[in-house]
Amino acid sequence: MSERIELFTIGQLARSTGLSVRTIRFWSDQGVLPETRRSTGGYRLYDVAAVARLELVRTLRELGLDLGTVVRVVRRQESVAEIAAAHADALDAEIRALRLKRAVLRSIARRGSDTEEMRLMHRMARLSARERQHLIDEFVDRAFAGLDPAAPGAQIAEAMRLMPAELPDDPTDAQVDAWVELAELVGDEAFRLRVREMAEAGARNTGASPIGEPAAVLQHAGAASGAGLDPASPEAQPVVDLIVDPGLGGAERRALADQLATFTDVRVERYWQLMGVLNDRPPFPPAAAAFEWLIAALRANR
Repeated sequence: MSERIELFTIGQLARSTGLSVRTIRFWSDQGVLPETRRSTGGYRLYDVAAVARLELVRTLRELGLDLGTVVRVVRRQESVAEIAAAHADALDAEIRALRLKRAVLRSIARRGSDTEEMRLMHRMARLSARERQHLIDEFVDRAFAGLDPAAPGAQIAEAMRLMPAELPDDPTDAQVDAWVELAELVGDEAFRLRVREMAEAGARNTGASPIGEPAAVLQHAGAASGAGLDPASPEAQPVVDLIVDPGLGGAERRALADQLATFTDVRVERYWQLMGVLNDRPPFPPAAAAFEWLIAALRANR
């Protein structure tokens, strides 16, 4: 004599699982929960294995898997482990996107951004790592196009490409702001031409630095600039003499000023500062303002 198999109606499944009859019927219609057989009255009947499958389907759906993925799992076209791993990766990506969106919103609130700036910040922050790197690579390629990669200073081109593979999972306001500002900077044609000018000059320059001790510029010219000392004033010249040879004549000092000016630009310095923020490097003391003060003082020499 055959063993009697216990079968359940949709209503019984609904009462035992807490799911609605409508949900169970829909899943059955989609092939996720195939019926065992029909009753003489045409009602769908399900065995114990179907009950276990129903619990699996509910768990997978509560984890956020779409119905098509659930169907593949229950039909064993993919394992639960494979699906879980893929879904975890997708959730990681979603979490990163939400954290980035939160950081952008915080930055917008803090800056009091207008509509156009909000649009730019959102667009820039949503770029993928590959798109961000392409933006920087395109800028560097144009700025250094045609220059001998073995020329002096050519290694700067590679240093200017060093973007982080990804923005941090939980970027700071400073990192979001840095990326947006950097994107604006490399999109400025005047800035690209300025970097090109510096690159060409660096490729031609084979001599030593015109300033023996750059630290002296930061120490003396930096202090004078910070104190608001007029570089054209008589009081400025003793400061200059602490940095360069006091025996240099006026024409020589002006030639030195022109040489320094070629490699001094606050926007280029800002580029390195922004890259430092994005790559989570310690900040470095700004030097452009000190060099600009020295350049002005050298040109004012009588």
